[in-house]
Amino acid sequence: MSYDSLADAFTAITDGPDAVDETAPPQYGVGPFSVREVALGGIWLVAFVVSFFPVYSGILSGSVWTSGIDWVLTIGVPTIAVFLVGLRRLSPQGIRRVGSLGIDQFASVAFSVATIVWLGILWASFVNLATRQIFLASWVVWVEFILMFAGVLLTVFAPLFPTIGEDFRHRTTVPAHRFASPARPVVERPHTPRPAPSPAPEAVPQAAASSSSSSSEQAFGAAVDGPLATETSEVEPIVDEVVTTTAAAPASQAFWALAPVERTVVDETGAPIFTIGPSAWALVIEDRGESFVVRHDDGRIGYLTDVSGVTRG
Repeated sequence: MSYDSLADAFTAITDGPDAVDETAPPQYGVGPFSVREVALGGIWLVAFVVSFFPVYSGILSGSVWTSGIDWVLTIGVPTIAVFLVGLRRLSPQGIRRVGSLGIDQFASVAFSVATIVWLGILWASFVNLATRQIFLASWVVWVEFILMFAGVLLTVFAPLFPTIGEDFRHRTTVPAHRFASPARPVVERPHTPRPAPSPAPEAVPQAAASSSSSSSEQAFGAAVDGPLATETSEVEPIVDEVVTTTAAAPASQAFWALAPVERTVVDETGAPIFTIGPSAWALVIEDRGESFVVRHDDGRIGYLTDVSGVTRG
């Protein structure tokens, strides 16, 4: 991995707005944190402490921390989300996103997934109660489910509430991150027609003609000279056709082209893909007469519809 790739990766997770809206009304909170963030941190703290108690009823039952990787989705991912929320306030130039998700979006996903996992444990306990008359889940599952659902209210549905919703109002509007931008249009790669193979002159008919000539001369003498001369003259157009096909093949080969001015290369729908100009040669992989099929340096292929004044290399 090069230094440039590491720098791009760091920029991808730290880029974001560098300023705030100066015209927005002041937002009051507890220290550097808003009311919503303080409430979310308190919910996580209680859930983190409760997670060390047994999940199921019974002497041999353990907590989510001793049940394989159950802790990852139940409490681990929400812990990371709350840590990032706090880090955003304490270090504004730190991590601002997780992949294509912002910090608040990641927190919404984290608490939503944790809520579903705890609900699944409750559902399995009710199913076991209906079949075996034993309810396996302990009070920890109920508390964790309620706390994680409260986290969903403070993340997913927070903009709908009057007080905690102020945390999402008057935020600086920024363009979408490139990971969250719409997907680029995909066009079908044009197929370059290959020249038809030149048919080789068939030697078998000539050999057969020679054999027939010898046999005919032996049987009938010089009387067969006329038909043989006629058959030989019929082979000549085939040779001419082979020469014509071979000469036309280089017309479909790729060549370099230089546009006199900057021109746009489009896809099959007419949408612009890239531009070519007089500063660099462009590779034309097919000449269609009124348009060129052009290949970009990064592999993209499009159509140049204006071919007037283009210099061929």
